[in-house]
Amino acid sequence: MYDIATRQRALALVVQGRSLNAVSKQTGISRYAIRSWQTRIEPISRKTECPRCDPVPRPPEAAEAYAYLLGLYLGDGCISRQPRRRGYALRIACADAWPGLIAACREAIKTVRPMNSVCIIQREGCVMVTSYSHHWPCLFPQHGPGKKHDRSIVLEPWQQQIVDEHPWEFIRGLIHSDGCRITNWTTRIVGGERKRYEYPRYFFTNMSADILRLYTDTLDKVGVEWKPARQSRKAENISVARRASVALMDQHIGPKY
Repeated sequence: MYDIATRQRALALVVQGRSLNAVSKQTGISRYAIRSWQTRIEPISRKTECPRCDPVPRPPEAAEAYAYLLGLYLGDGCISRQPRRRGYALRIACADAWPGLIAACREAIKTVRPMNSVCIIQREGCVMVTSYSHHWPCLFPQHGPGKKHDRSIVLEPWQQQIVDEHPWEFIRGLIHSDGCRITNWTTRIVGGERKRYEYPRYFFTNMSADILRLYTDTLDKVGVEWKPARQSRKAENISVARRASVALMDQHIGPKY
C-alpha cells in the first residue's frame, strides 16, 4: 500500500508529461499501480472533505488565501473536466518572469486544498500551476463552458463575504493575474527647459464586464480612485494613477516579482 502523498507525487510526474515507464523507473512503483491511480485524484475517504459539500455548506476556512486565489482564477485561471481522472483540473497561468507570483499561487492553492498536490506544467513563456480535485467547481461556481467574458460572472453570497473581509487579497490576485504596475513618464517646460517626470500607475485589463465591475467595486470599498483608460483592443483597461491611490496600492499590492 502506498500513502496518498506518494500517489500524488507519482501522478504529478505523469501530469508533467512523463511516460508511465519513466515514472515507474524513477519512483520504483509499478506501471499498473500508477495507471490504476489515474482513475481517481483523491482517495474515496476524502471525496466528501469539501466545505461546500457538507450537509450545511460553509465557506473555506482559509479565507484570505481563497480571496487571493479567487482573483487569480478570475483573471488567468480555468477549470476543466478530466474524464479519465474523474475529477477537475484547476490551472492558473503564470508568466515565467514572475517566480514570486508562481510561488504565491502554489501556496494559495495548497492552503485552500491542503489534501491535493500542486504541480507546475511548463508552457512557452509561462507555467500552468495545476491541481486536481473533484471539488474545484464547488469552490469556484463561476466555472462553466466557454470563455468567462462570454458568460455571466457573479459571486455567490459566501464568496462576496470573503471578498468584503479580505478585499486587498482579492485585488492582489486580480492584479497578479491581469494587472501590472508600470512607470509612465512625461515632459514639462520648467524655467525654459524641458524636464522629464516619471510617475507610477496600476493597470488592470480584462474582457469581462462582470470581472471589471468586481474589481472596481472592490477598489471603491478600499478608497482607491480609478478611471477607464483608452484601449484600442476589445479588452477594457482600468487605470489607477492618482498619487494617493497609487501609494495605497503600493502599500498593499506592489509590483510583481
